[in-house]
Amino acid sequence: MPAFLPGFLLGLSLIVAIGAQNAFVLRQGLRGEHVMAVCLACALSDAALILAGVGGFAQAADRLPWLETATRYGGAAFLYVYGLRSLHAAFRADGALVPADAAPSHLGPTLATCLALTWLNPHVYLDTVVLIGSVSTQFAGAEGAFAAGAMTASFVFFFALGYGARLLRPVFARPGAWRALELVIAIVMCTIATTLLA
Repeated sequence: MPAFLPGFLLGLSLIVAIGAQNAFVLRQGLRGEHVMAVCLACALSDAALILAGVGGFAQAADRLPWLETATRYGGAAFLYVYGLRSLHAAFRADGALVPADAAPSHLGPTLATCLALTWLNPHVYLDTVVLIGSVSTQFAGAEGAFAAGAMTASFVFFFALGYGARLLRPVFARPGAWRALELVIAIVMCTIATTLLA
């Protein structure tokens, strides 16, 4: 427990900030589409990265200097494309983002987008692999409990966000609210991409 709680709190503090992954989970939760699969994919991805970080994978970046550059530019390109797609959706006049009218998305493309937002985002590696991995060294002999705490935080947060989003559905019953959400998502995605290149 002395290692589990700090792991949980650190994991929660890193994941709560709005980012590409969280915005996508929120959007899926509001639409009520593939929420379980999306939340599970995000939480399991975080768990794998946390295990890699605690297991010592953080040192791989020192041995492979090109790795950071490749993930940074690849992640930025993907986030720009996704951000521009959301920007386009925000200014469409057909109101296609209203949940009742929008065509449901298929599971395959939804999961592919979710996993790309996770695995192509260098900030995810920085938070899970590097930061959590390095802090875990302070808990010699209890790294497993520390990692379990951080992984638990990911599961709690993603499922709370995905399923809690339905409480906001009355707000998003209007097409204007959906357009505003898409605009916020576009700004977040493009801002993250810009900071990766800066």
